[in-house]
Amino acid sequence: MALKHEPTAPYHSAQDALRVLETVAHTAAGVTETELARHTGLGPERLTVLLRMLRREGYVEQIGGGTYITGDTLRRLTSAQDRERALTDKLQLMLDRLRDSVGAAVYISRYVDGEVKVTQYAAGPAAPAVNEWVDFRYSAHATAVGKSLLTQLDHNRRRDHLARHKMARLTSRTITSDKLLLSRLESQPPTVPVLDLQEYAVGTVCAAVPITAGASVGCLAVSLPVEHAHRLKQAADTLNRNAAPVLLSLAI
Repeated sequence: MALKHEPTAPYHSAQDALRVLETVAHTAAGVTETELARHTGLGPERLTVLLRMLRREGYVEQIGGGTYITGDTLRRLTSAQDRERALTDKLQLMLDRLRDSVGAAVYISRYVDGEVKVTQYAAGPAAPAVNEWVDFRYSAHATAVGKSLLTQLDHNRRRDHLARHKMARLTSRTITSDKLLLSRLESQPPTVPVLDLQEYAVGTVCAAVPITAGASVGCLAVSLPVEHAHRLKQAADTLNRNAAPVLLSLAI
């Protein structure tokens, strides 16, 4: 895994979790928590937190004597035959859980072949999805998703994207100056969620956090009606805290 910017907390958690999984996967008979600590160099508290998350997500199972073995989720994600379906199912399960946790629609987006693409989302009657009134591929300059993805590209790739997609004014808050947008993207701290405060659509606010694994650029996002704007920071913080399992699934 590699990031374009300073690594975020979810990135570090995913990296540490991968170290644990690699150790478990290479020990057919299973491995104890003490052995995991010795092999990974992780402290007891850190390891306990990671193992709790890995058990909850089905990456490891605990059998007799406190021994850990690979779980069903890890076996499916490492199976060439079943991986894509397993990954889609796993991500959807996590999105559904996040939607219920934050009380808002949540999305996974990727930057694929030079375009912004929302690959999966979870919404519902109490958590309505954004009305895509302008194709997300052509509105990266105005959306939290698009801006989060662009921040993870290098300068030349950002300029290339903006050269291919005219920065149309979608609301009175939309930035239409490529110079201003590029400046803001350049100064965006990787640990701070990217926001869209009615820049894409009047009546909607959004936030996005990066989930970049290797060369694959992605983000996790949330949208809320503007009357719930006061909940946006808390929702974004919840996404950030829960980004590690999503990153882990993408990185395996």
